[in-house]
Amino acid sequence: MKKLLILTAALLAAVSAVRAQDDVRKATAEAAAAFAEAPKAEEAVEKPNYWKRYATFDLGINQTALWNWASGGYNTATLRASLDINFNYDKELVGWTNRLQLMYGFLWSADKENLIQKSADLMQFESRFGYKTSAESKWKYSVDLTFKSQFSDSYDSYKQDDKGVWKGTLKSGLFSPGYLTFGLGMSWDPAPWFSLNLSPLTGGLTFCSIPELRKRYGMKLIDEALDPALGTSYTSAIFQFGPQIKANLKASVNDIITYETQLVLFTDYFNHPFAWTRVNWDNKLAFLVGKYIKIALDTWLIYDPIVMIPDKNGLNPQARVQFKEFFSFNFTYTIGKK
Repeated sequence: MKKLLILTAALLAAVSAVRAQDDVRKATAEAAAAFAEAPKAEEAVEKPNYWKRYATFDLGINQTALWNWASGGYNTATLRASLDINFNYDKELVGWTNRLQLMYGFLWSADKENLIQKSADLMQFESRFGYKTSAESKWKYSVDLTFKSQFSDSYDSYKQDDKGVWKGTLKSGLFSPGYLTFGLGMSWDPAPWFSLNLSPLTGGLTFCSIPELRKRYGMKLIDEALDPALGTSYTSAIFQFGPQIKANLKASVNDIITYETQLVLFTDYFNHPFAWTRVNWDNKLAFLVGKYIKIALDTWLIYDPIVMIPDKNGLNPQARVQFKEFFSFNFTYTIGKK
């Protein structure tokens, strides 16, 4: 009887163990099924950034000092600072490029004590909106806007008066002159380093806020009866309408040498079209010596048929080719990625 009870208890324990294992298997299967049916966590996808922004700051310093120098000369110091800001948008068929260039520099020379002469001055903003003709096309319908002027007055032919004060001949000033152009046309962008904009419908506004400089920059005489020697007898702005061609090239020969150029051609439909053409040609050649050190050569060439420039004697004003060159040793720093 005792053995029968022991055997019965053992059978009951075995049955309970089997049922417990079945319950564990069932619970495990249910948990696995629930996990398989649970929604999977979505992987974080980085949103595309259609904007590219970068800015480059340059600071160029040149200095000459002489002590008992037999061949002569003067102590001089030159400082030039520039800021080049770019913010561009590119998404599918739409492209929008914007560039702001600011530059200012001055020159001090011991032969003109207590006088600081301006050596560089630029304020320029360019914006172009484009819409591709097709997804694979290199051509875009474009709207182009450009503004250009300078910050402060410029003088030359300095002379000292009886009190030792330096006085010069005024040549330009803030918004004197200033240029604003707005064009409609097509742009061709075959490569990231080259673009060509053709604007057959371009309105150009040249303005001059300083009355005595208006004649020099081609402003029209308001009334023939007025004295042309008075600056107030001329309009403060002149409007031109015609075609414009703008070509931009930015190339890196290697990690050290970079070259950038822009050529702008504009002519007026209503005033000697294609015979009188305004030319602006800018060039920038740079050698990167170290991470923050750059040697740069910048040139500017301008020909404007309505700007009258006298000769060295101050006589015979006429349209002339203008050229400017600046060679500098710069500290350079870029924020963002080009």
